[in-house]
Amino acid sequence: MNKIYLSILAVAIGTNVYAQKSDGSVKSLVNAEKAFAQAVAKDGANAAFTRFAADDAIVFRPNPINAKKYFLTAKDIKNLSWEPNYARLSKSRDWGFTSGTYEIGGEQKSYGHYLSIWRGKDGEWQYIMDLGSDSNKPIKGKEAKNTFIEPVGTYAPHFASKKDLKTAVDVIYSTEKTLNTMLKTHGVMAFSGFLNHDARLLFPGTDAMIGKDAILAFNNRMIDKINLKTTQADKALGGDFAYTYGIATIDYKANLRESFNYVFIWERQPDANWNIIAQVFTVAER
Repeated sequence: MNKIYLSILAVAIGTNVYAQKSDGSVKSLVNAEKAFAQAVAKDGANAAFTRFAADDAIVFRPNPINAKKYFLTAKDIKNLSWEPNYARLSKSRDWGFTSGTYEIGGEQKSYGHYLSIWRGKDGEWQYIMDLGSDSNKPIKGKEAKNTFIEPVGTYAPHFASKKDLKTAVDVIYSTEKTLNTMLKTHGVMAFSGFLNHDARLLFPGTDAMIGKDAILAFNNRMIDKINLKTTQADKALGGDFAYTYGIATIDYKANLRESFNYVFIWERQPDANWNIIAQVFTVAER
């Protein structure tokens, strides 16, 4: 009996290690993220990133590619670790995102930020987008505080047609198009009207910038011009969050031009306008 009990316990522990169950809470999303990181440490990146990916998931390595296709032939690693410090969930309870810091071990360690977008399906969390950006080594004691926010209430349309859903997503395309137009006419200060007060910017080679003022100060100091070319947008059924991704061409004040892949997370405001709450950029390969 003891052997049987120990066998059952071992199975249960193994199941918990890789649990990614979605119960409609931010807590379950954060737990899925942590289980994902544990799976990488045990089984390697290729197996874990494939297991946790939706069939249509996209990773940026550095340019966008289907995750399962990429990890069929990618160089495998086990010394990748990460920890979420920011997570939000839509009122539809089946769409959310996480962000945090990662570390790649070895003789020469490297560090970075990441942002992942998740979708609940059949009671499990699957990531649909993952993007990382290299950074400095985090300064101990100055890490971003954990901010895991549960949504208030629950909402999801029960009878939305494809036309309704397309109209909803078109609003996001239109909003980003307006932002890009204003970036051309007003420069980087145009972001001022599109950033939430608590927005986050993850940009290569820098620490995470948290807060509208910090982001605007960085933009004014570093960037002369920026042009956005949207590739795709999508919106949570809860109607409160959306994402866009595409190519950003940045002209620095140091007379240098560089291309980046970007992902923006948008949040609907009480006045029905949309603001950016998270931005991540990674250098594009052209």
